Amino acid sequence: MKKAYKQRVLDKLLVRKLAGKGAVLLEGAKWCGKTTTAEQIARSVLYMSETGKVEQNKQLANINPRLLLQGEKPRLIDEWQLAPTLWDSIRFEADHADGLGLYILTGSSVPADMSDVIHTGTGRFGWQKMRPMTLWESEESSGDVSLKSLFEKTDIAGIARIDFEAVAFAACRGGWPLAVGMNNDIALDQAFDYLDAVEQRDIQMADGIMRNPSRVHRLMRSYARHQGSQANYATIGADLKANEGDSIDNDTIASYINALKRIFVVEDVAAWNPNLRSKTAIRTSDTRYFTDPSIATAALGLGPSDLISDLETFGLVFETLCMRDLRVYAEALQGTVYHYRDKNGLECDAVIHLRNGSYGLIEIKLGGDKLIEDGVRTLTALSAKIDTTRMKNPSFLMVLTANGPYAYRRKDGVYVVPISCLKD
Repeated sequence: MKKAYKQRVLDKLLVRKLAGKGAVLLEGAKWCGKTTTAEQIARSVLYMSETGKVEQNKQLANINPRLLLQGEKPRLIDEWQLAPTLWDSIRFEADHADGLGLYILTGSSVPADMSDVIHTGTGRFGWQKMRPMTLWESEESSGDVSLKSLFEKTDIAGIARIDFEAVAFAACRGGWPLAVGMNNDIALDQAFDYLDAVEQRDIQMADGIMRNPSRVHRLMRSYARHQGSQANYATIGADLKANEGDSIDNDTIASYINALKRIFVVEDVAAWNPNLRSKTAIRTSDTRYFTDPSIATAALGLGPSDLISDLETFGLVFETLCMRDLRVYAEALQGTVYHYRDKNGLECDAVIHLRNGSYGLIEIKLGGDKLIEDGVRTLTALSAKIDTTRMKNPSFLMVLTANGPYAYRRKDGVYVVPISCLKD
């Protein structure tokens, strides 16, 4: 029996994109649910990777692409990158057909030889990134506190749906739809299977370059050790030499990381550049993250009990989990997630900036009074630095936690919210 479809935050965004474009390209990591989500909206489907039809579909894409595009609209073209020549045909159809919302393209990689060509779809195509499931989507968040309500500065109250140990499990299992709802041990296997597929096969899809799977694994372990930091290629190279016994030059490291980005395994966070009261050099390097925390735990060979025993590592992994969820929730509000760090070491884990200029400052902590107070001090210090004559006051300050049963607003106005209370 087919499993019931779980509503995704992205569903409404995809409908909105289709209403304004001839075609929408839905991208994201394998197994994150792109095809299933697109199937809910599509009225006809072409599965490019259907068994026994791959070569036939590729040939038709070159000889008679319009035949593949026939069908009730919107038409889903699943794994379109197997026949990149379809791009021009879809662009032509979007230009000359009546109406909008004609095609949905799903893909788990960006063809290396299509990077420039894809930009020729500007105005005709919409782009939408899909990520693994948030805790709200996997029904592990109560949803008592919405990100939207924080921007509206309303009072909040909430009870966390899962406890500290369950958050550790959710981080190791990840937001892969297949894994959600499975028995514990089997669910945890899925991230290791995903990692194995990336190392053995999927990374080759990014640019056609054959790479040693063992070296890919060592690089991903190093990347996992540096998640949440602004580590440059030289730092990652030094870590590889010290911890993995592998010497890789900066250009090679860059090529590996770019390939992982192309298949949506890693997704770094850009730096936020606010207007400040005094001149302070802001660090502009991106912050390193995986698209899902389970990739990091699988790369490091860790399970939930390992995280509970090593709270420093758990803190880094939890930060990656929160960034995954915050990105999804922020996009639902037409917002973007950034990271802040200046030359004096003042650092804010996440800044959610909306199109209208509103923004919220967020510190991510495992929980406990001391860590929460540390987070509050950081948030108030950064808030005091912002030049409010040139930009808005922050809409909210929030400490996002793994531990703690309640969501509440402190007397100083700072919100304390368990991640398993949050939704868009």
